[in-house]
Amino acid sequence: MKYKKLLTGLSACVFITISAIFLANIEFIFLGFTWIDSIILSILLGTAIHTIWKIPPCWLPGVQFAAKWPLEIAIVLLGASTSITAIVDAGLAMVGAVMTVVVMTLSAGYGIGRMLGLPRRVAILVACGNAICGNSAIAAAAPVIGAKGEEVTASITFTAALGIPVVVLLPLTFPLLHLTQWQYGVIAGMVLYAVPQVLAATIPIGQASAEIGILVKLIRVLMLGPVIACLGLMRGRAGGQAGARAVPVPWCVIGFAVLMTARSLNLVPEALLSPLSHLSSGLTNLSMAALGLSVNLRTVLSSGGRVLAAGGLSLITLAVLSATAVALLSAP
Repeated sequence: MKYKKLLTGLSACVFITISAIFLANIEFIFLGFTWIDSIILSILLGTAIHTIWKIPPCWLPGVQFAAKWPLEIAIVLLGASTSITAIVDAGLAMVGAVMTVVVMTLSAGYGIGRMLGLPRRVAILVACGNAICGNSAIAAAAPVIGAKGEEVTASITFTAALGIPVVVLLPLTFPLLHLTQWQYGVIAGMVLYAVPQVLAATIPIGQASAEIGILVKLIRVLMLGPVIACLGLMRGRAGGQAGARAVPVPWCVIGFAVLMTARSLNLVPEALLSPLSHLSSGLTNLSMAALGLSVNLRTVLSSGGRVLAAGGLSLITLAVLSATAVALLSAP
């Protein structure tokens, strides 16, 4: 019975995914190239449906399932096309650059939020979400700083409002700025809020771009633990509370690391690499349809102009810092 509850929403996500793939093929037929990839089209179609037409409650279980499990499996499968050599090649300079950008973005984001008159806790949440990993960072930081429900909701709106436009527009910078796949992947991994957004923005560009984008994004995610610990210590000193909590590592990140290790040890047959890559892309497409169905632009745009302004300015700051870091890393 539990699986039957998933069927309606899951079927809607599958329909949107198929429609997006169809439209992408139509683009290729008439234009000779795919201007908007099927993954991005899935997000746009899902968002348009939810914005124009309130989705029935019976869809929610299937949509929530499609937004989580297929994506996590896709992340694991992506490990098969990534090797530890890629991390070694990235080097300590890359790790240091990402950490520096995260710290500077946190400081700048908090300052921008306070300058725009946001309450201290909301400014912290927006800064964490922007600098590290969007909703996940906000959700992890909220209990540590004692944020209220309405403060969390207000902070999360900016990741929904700004995340999708960035995913759609960022691939356009690849030909305009004459970036290499490596450079574009680093920028995507640094700028975008969540792993699925990185996948959606990099897969249309190329596999190499997706690999480095995910690696950079994972380095950012690893910063969540130290940041949450620091916030807990700061709150404990201010109010006598030890708010720091352990942040569990998602199972998909562990799975990604295991499969990446297997690939590095040549334990994954070459014949499986292409099918696994296509499967990962298809599952990502399905999750993007679910992500789109979770966003109502009317609701997002009607909440918290100052929060959106703070998020937007912080995002611009993050983009500038990321581009600077890439320029320095690319320098001979």
